[in-house]
Amino acid sequence: MAVATRTVVEPVVGPAVEVAVDAPLRRGVEWGPVILGALGASAISIVLLTFGAALGLSTVSPYPYAGLSAKAIALLSATYAALVMVASFGAGGYLAGRLSAPSPDVTTDEQHFRYGAHGFAVWALGVVAGAALATSGVSGAVKTALQTTSTVAAAGAAGAAANPAAGGALGQLSTQPVDYAVDRLLAPGPTPNAGAAPTEANRTARSDLVQPIARAFAANLKNPQLDAGDRAMLVQIVEQQTGLPQAEAEKRVDNAFSQLKAAEQKARDAAEAARKAALIAAFAAAAILAIACAAACGGAALGARHREENTALAFWGSRRFW
Repeated sequence: MAVATRTVVEPVVGPAVEVAVDAPLRRGVEWGPVILGALGASAISIVLLTFGAALGLSTVSPYPYAGLSAKAIALLSATYAALVMVASFGAGGYLAGRLSAPSPDVTTDEQHFRYGAHGFAVWALGVVAGAALATSGVSGAVKTALQTTSTVAAAGAAGAAANPAAGGALGQLSTQPVDYAVDRLLAPGPTPNAGAAPTEANRTARSDLVQPIARAFAANLKNPQLDAGDRAMLVQIVEQQTGLPQAEAEKRVDNAFSQLKAAEQKARDAAEAARKAALIAAFAAAAILAIACAAACGGAALGARHREENTALAFWGSRRFW
């Protein structure tokens, strides 16, 4: 609150005397209550979210058929986060409104607007500060999340890596689905007498075959069936490496390609599910923040009204703040 010196002329008996007095010049926003409200909202939310995280860990289990399902956890977490944000910013706005000084020189509507503006300032400052803290600690959060979900991520990465658009998986020849398809193609025959067993001199080194096989599969992933030329090449490789007859080699090639297509479809389905989940989470976060803004503005108006009415708050039967 800024304090300036005004010159006020007061009528007195005798000659007029100019007396300099200190009259407060009130600004529209008092940053002291706003900062306190934002800090209070942040502290309350941290405490409640930490408590909620502890409750959440007590409801999940790594064992099958134990604990709540993933959907139930997501729903409960979103609901709890929304309640925490609304309660925290409502309390922070209440503090800012209760501690702000009245402005008797303005109209009632202007006073209400200023009270709401204090609540909005609490919300804006809390959101910006929270975003800055989240950005500064994002690497540690990501590392912790990856360590916590390493088992689940390993299972999903096997299928997601089959998608060429997911990061050059097929080009690097390091994906499990492609490696599995190569293993299926080059596995020995089911019986020692299956076809004419090739000699070591007639076999080609596996390292020389992995790249051609993977490139053939990668070029046909978007097609419903293998190209005739690529299929004939793969069948010939299987015959030469395993000694299987042509009919068995063709069956092995078709089965390996169909399994690779199924793995790629699973990866696409998983990516689509992740996209939808991220979309819903983003909309939910925006809605929660908007509701928290309304709670902060309403809390500031309520705090200002309680200050004007000299309303005492009771906590657990006591009228003391602590």
